[in-house]
Amino acid sequence: MAKAQSSFRCTECGWTTAKWVGRCFECNAWGTVEEVGAAALGKHAVTAVSPAASSRAVPITEIKAADTPRRPSGIDELDRVLGGGIVPGAVVLCSGEPGVGKSTLLLELASRVASKRGRVLYVSAEESLHQVRIRAERTGALFDDLLLASETDLATVLGHINETEPSLVIVDSVQTVTNTANDGIAGGPSQVRDVAAALTRQAKGSGIPIIIVGHVTKDGNVAGPRVLEHLVDVVAHIDGDRQSALRFIRTTKNRFGPTDEVGCFEMTGDGIVEVPDPSALFLSRQTEPMQGTCVTVAMEGRRAIPVEIQALVAPSATPQPRRVVNGVDGNRVAMILAVLQRHAGITLAQSDVYVSTVGGLKLSEPATDLPIAIAIASSAKGFALPHEVAAIGEISLAGEVRKATLEARRASEAGRLGYRDIIHASTGTVVAAIAQAKRLAAQAAPVAEPQGIPEF
Repeated sequence: MAKAQSSFRCTECGWTTAKWVGRCFECNAWGTVEEVGAAALGKHAVTAVSPAASSRAVPITEIKAADTPRRPSGIDELDRVLGGGIVPGAVVLCSGEPGVGKSTLLLELASRVASKRGRVLYVSAEESLHQVRIRAERTGALFDDLLLASETDLATVLGHINETEPSLVIVDSVQTVTNTANDGIAGGPSQVRDVAAALTRQAKGSGIPIIIVGHVTKDGNVAGPRVLEHLVDVVAHIDGDRQSALRFIRTTKNRFGPTDEVGCFEMTGDGIVEVPDPSALFLSRQTEPMQGTCVTVAMEGRRAIPVEIQALVAPSATPQPRRVVNGVDGNRVAMILAVLQRHAGITLAQSDVYVSTVGGLKLSEPATDLPIAIAIASSAKGFALPHEVAAIGEISLAGEVRKATLEARRASEAGRLGYRDIIHASTGTVVAAIAQAKRLAAQAAPVAEPQGIPEF
């Protein structure tokens, strides 16, 4: 009789091999190759068991439809992202770069819930209790119902949950908690998978929502196996420029709500605070119109935010002119420069071009093409748009201005903020859009010419 054959498969990417190896040759992940096939099935054989009466399969039409109950967290911007609040028994994975404010935000969340809904268990596997206490004093998060535990053992963490019976559990972080029954190293794929699966079972069985913090790689992805994101109900990511105090939180997965909402926060000396209306954060404070500036309305999730784009065109002193961008896509700027030179007759081959956004917001959507082009043309041709003008539109390689997504919502937000004139796809071409911008600039009050640099 032929011997049953077995193989080995990577749990990350599915790559198979005839013998065990420590590292997957396809995705280069360590410790993810496991045995499958006849030998593995014989070793982990499962016998069918009749289900209990309470867990038998029932027709879907007999299940009563009801809205999932939600508990407000006390932070409106976070509730907006989660879809209205925290769902009992949900598992939320919160990721972000080091120092972006994950622990500060979750400690603020724990204090809000502890002050209104009862006991909260905050498990810190990375910091000592004294370190968490110092941060809590700074942010004003001192409540008797906020329980702290510094523990890295999974079994002890589950014991704390069963003993305290909290209304919310926060584990910081999943990569530092280990299962002693697993021989893998802390933060390894097998350890992260075991810890996440155990916390998920605990949340589903007890109805206690659990928020776990996840590390990210240098590419910005959640560290650990991909199955970690499949296990949890919500994947929330916090991002923001370290040079700016502004922070955004958005969800890439949400089983209980939308994934196109964005929460806005500001990092201050007293912790992290909400920014319910960030409309004025990305605009300059100049009273007079300035050359090389143009306002657009960007969509961050469902939220329309006016953003000022600034451009500077200066004669180049080097054989290869510089192209420096900040907050916008450099490839799109290069494309816009080519379109301006080919279709609008604006020669920039001998000039340095600098493009930046105000406030550190990063823009990547095509709707910002037209305001970038107008800002560059404004600096190159020496005209200044009045403050009541905004631009929205995508530019094609043929020099056409195309309609942006959600243009009506953008225009409505611009009108609410006092922008009377909107330059958009109705102009047809980028040449016509720049000509309209020049007319609006000429109709405005004349701007005094700069007197040059004073001598000291």
